[in-house]
Amino acid sequence: MTAVEIAAAVRSGQRSARSVVDEYLGAIADGDDDIHAFNLVTAAQARARADEIDATVAAGRDPGPLAGVPVALKDNLCTRGVPTTCSSRILEGWAPPYDATVVEQLRNAGAVTVGKTNMDEFAMGSSTENSAFGPTRNPCDPSRVPGGSSGGSAAAVAAGFAPVALGSDTGGSIRQPAALCGVVGVKPTYGLVSRYGLVAFASSLDQIGPFTATVADSAAVLDVISGPDSRDSTSIGDAQPPVADTLGDGVDGLRVGVLSELSGDGISPDVAARLQAAVGALETAGARVAQASVPAAVYGLSAYYLISPAEASSNLARYDGVRYGLRVDAASTPDMNTATRSTGFGDEVKRRIMIGTYALSAGYYDAYYGKAQKVRTLIINDFASVWEQFDLLVSPTSPTTAFSLGERTADPMAMYMSDVCTVPVNLTGQAAMSVPYGVGDDGLPVGVQIMAPALGEAVMFRAAAVLEASLP
Repeated sequence: MTAVEIAAAVRSGQRSARSVVDEYLGAIADGDDDIHAFNLVTAAQARARADEIDATVAAGRDPGPLAGVPVALKDNLCTRGVPTTCSSRILEGWAPPYDATVVEQLRNAGAVTVGKTNMDEFAMGSSTENSAFGPTRNPCDPSRVPGGSSGGSAAAVAAGFAPVALGSDTGGSIRQPAALCGVVGVKPTYGLVSRYGLVAFASSLDQIGPFTATVADSAAVLDVISGPDSRDSTSIGDAQPPVADTLGDGVDGLRVGVLSELSGDGISPDVAARLQAAVGALETAGARVAQASVPAAVYGLSAYYLISPAEASSNLARYDGVRYGLRVDAASTPDMNTATRSTGFGDEVKRRIMIGTYALSAGYYDAYYGKAQKVRTLIINDFASVWEQFDLLVSPTSPTTAFSLGERTADPMAMYMSDVCTVPVNLTGQAAMSVPYGVGDDGLPVGVQIMAPALGEAVMFRAAAVLEASLP
């Protein structure tokens, strides 16, 4: 059953929330040893919450639009009293004293949290191999990566461990694993979903969004978790119309651009072929398709890997052995800080902290961080120009299908190239999502990325629904 179907069945009394939760907890118990999608399964809390929902239904009250729907949470979303590790040793033993806004919203909508999912440490990675707790495997082929950094959330949905999962997307960390695992993944407009309670990686780029098996499920979840939040200063102040109401409106007359800078060199031929098939489906449905160009997008990856490490360097300075998690004792406070951070952080996090600190240092700020921000402005301006001609843009989500575990761990540049198609939208703050669209030559999933201007989610979901319906 889809999430929408589960909620309808629980609200009507056709199914109990407890039976739904038990079913998914059983699937996790039977299969997660092979996949490692979860860092923590909160079975007792999930069953207790399901019983509360069933009592609400029995009393004749409506528990909410996601009644009884099991949800897996990426392990960088704060959950009151439940360990939140960011898959890092440095947060060992830390349990937040509050819930993230999205966790509150899901609970208010009747959803049931079943656990915290594995991820690249502090969301820094494209394969979920940088976790302090070991890698997650792709349910489509356990010898392959699930993508990252939200690989545990993508794998949880793909493996049938939960119908819904939440992830965070800083440079593609929802869309890329969604593509590699063959599920739907949504990066909303920056500010549409509150970041309060999301452990920060790069604050001007991070955004929370859903993974689901269907487009309609993603729309339902997005409608629940979006909206203004006074606790997040970057939250958009006005509530937006529900996107689920527009899913059946089609794409007739919409102007769709195939983004040439993200669809040419470096894209595997089998992935390019699936994109062309998707473009054909949109044309058949009435969309007007043409080539589109955002010239500055070719600099997106370079700008991103200066801006995001710089923000990470600042955000991760708080993990000093005094206030949170791990503490390695030493003779002096500076030595304790150094020992704690050296022990607690993994290699990729250390690499990015050093890059970011260098880019922000005196004498280099203007040459690196300042210039990257200017490039970001160029990308924003180029996208603004293209939105005058098109309603939507499309590209591959990932240049390739899922690669083998260990294949790129020794080559950071090869790993970073996994994000080449997704990073530009994070720099601009626009909306984007990945929709599964068949398989590549190796039989592994391929995702098509749909991009929309800021607050263009409704139109974006219309195209996603058309693509989903066009597949056999």
